[in-house]
Amino acid sequence: MESNIRDQVVFASPRNEEERAFVAGACVRKLGIKFPAVLDEFGNPTERAYTGWPDRIYLIDSRGRIVFKSRPGPFGFKPDELHAALVALLGK
Repeated sequence: MESNIRDQVVFASPRNEEERAFVAGACVRKLGIKFPAVLDEFGNPTERAYTGWPDRIYLIDSRGRIVFKSRPGPFGFKPDELHAALVALLGK
């Protein structure tokens, strides 16, 4: 929580889609996130479908298929495994 206070990303829990989008946008901007971010629907169907908690890394191909799913993070994150999946996907 201290890092959230330091980074000024402390918000009350959103009560609707509009508030949720505002909080997500503020976090992306304040934390300097440089990769594309998406916002789940308010009922979190994507999180439930993809087991978003604990943290995981997914690699999704251009057809929307999951081609890599990490083990639960942060200790399950293996950069070499993700690298291999990226190489296989891109054929490089």
